[in-house]
Amino acid sequence: MRRKIERLTIKGFKSIREMSNFPLGDVNIVVGANGAGKSNFVQMFCMVRAMQKRYLQNFIAEHGGTAAFLHNGIKATKAIEAEFNFGKTVYGFKLTPTADEAFAVTELKQGDTIDDAIAGWMVYHFHDTSDSAPMRQSEIVEDCAYLREDAANIAPFLKALREDGPEGVKSYREIVDAVRLVMPFFDDFTLTPIKFGPAQKVKLTWKQKGTDYPFQPYHLSDGAIRFICLATALLQPKPPSTIIIDEPELGLHPQAISILADLIKAAASRTQVIVATQSPLLVDQFSVGDIIVAKRKDGATAFERLNENDYSAWLEDFTLGELWTRNVIEGGPTHE
Repeated sequence: MRRKIERLTIKGFKSIREMSNFPLGDVNIVVGANGAGKSNFVQMFCMVRAMQKRYLQNFIAEHGGTAAFLHNGIKATKAIEAEFNFGKTVYGFKLTPTADEAFAVTELKQGDTIDDAIAGWMVYHFHDTSDSAPMRQSEIVEDCAYLREDAANIAPFLKALREDGPEGVKSYREIVDAVRLVMPFFDDFTLTPIKFGPAQKVKLTWKQKGTDYPFQPYHLSDGAIRFICLATALLQPKPPSTIIIDEPELGLHPQAISILADLIKAAASRTQVIVATQSPLLVDQFSVGDIIVAKRKDGATAFERLNENDYSAWLEDFTLGELWTRNVIEGGPTHE
């Protein structure tokens, strides 16, 4: 069953002093200046995923310890609180720092457990496209149940889609078609398993139109492989209940950003999508009501969902991205 977050409350988390009962829709495009708090908003979802996967304390330690997560430190903020309202049910929690640099977790609502509430969320982060990035490496063919956060199993996941009956094949063909729009020379993936001892592994091999030469993952540019991962995440046949992506536009050609926007809109008809971006071109592709502005106010991050009526006159002469660039939409640097 599809479960959309309808309203969200966050208190005492990093730069977010208080975000109360904030409405979320099917499409949520979060914009703001560097340091405004977009990444902190995304990291809240990462932290809750860590709670659900039972490695919260390791996550906290890896990201600076408890003081780094409390708004203005442990002296100013005694606990982090959050509440996710799904309409008929609500899940909430409180994180209180302990003497041993950990957080004690108290669940505040009885409507849902954390497993019920967010089992279907996924925070995708495809920034690492280096030569050693997991998405460029071989992975066992059995690792195909879902697309991992960093697309480490992109090859076995695509192979499974191609072999998974009409629904999977349809999604696979849509992914290939989307990739061809960005890479016109691209023909198809090959994804041939290779035996590694007792295991069979597969990597993101592909072929180009007009040749039978077997191209390897290292032949793909950073932008090309990142777009493949984004297209797969957004076109998968059974998407997560909420998809969160931080700065998906990195390394993409302007035409690819426009196509990415179409994929986000298509995905939002089947699931909830939250995207943090710095791209005016990506913002241009959405309506005013889809945009959430993160800005600094009184030493903390404030969030505002835009209202169409406030910008209708401006949009007769400017695009939405231009209004953001010109700081008519307050998404630029703020001097406090």
